[in-house]
Amino acid sequence: MSTATLVSVDEYLATSYRPDCDYVDGVLVERNSGLRDHGKLQARIAAWFFAPARAAYFEVYTDMRVRVADTRCRVPDICVVELPEPDEQVFTRPPYICIEVLSPDDTVSSLRQRLGELLAFGVRNVWLIDPTERIGWRVTREGQFEALDGILRTTDGRIEMPISELYRQ
Repeated sequence: MSTATLVSVDEYLATSYRPDCDYVDGVLVERNSGLRDHGKLQARIAAWFFAPARAAYFEVYTDMRVRVADTRCRVPDICVVELPEPDEQVFTRPPYICIEVLSPDDTVSSLRQRLGELLAFGVRNVWLIDPTERIGWRVTREGQFEALDGILRTTDGRIEMPISELYRQ
């Protein structure tokens, strides 16, 4: 859902929203979040990236603004960047990985638009994870490819994230 009031990109970038929202051509677009399963999985993904073997090479952010075009900012659930981390408060260069956690209110069309903008911006690794079904997909311009073996991989093979590890007690 979006509000009708148009906001300049400068005003959006200078304002904190709770919860944060996407910015699409002057319109504030609400993001689907706030449910336990969504938040729990988002936290577990971030924690997985804090393991020493990964933290030596990557930094992870939750709900980070990414300026994908002059008049568009998206707020992926998880962004992973290679070290050294960018020295900017809003990313203007593509993160190494952007991860979206599926919410019950997400629609196919809104997801296609969000994920397509990340790919067009140059994000090489876009992942989508369903916390209910405990499955994930690698998203490319050619389509969405389910991680049939339960492991999400980056295009260069540097990261392999077993989805089952995110659900260990």
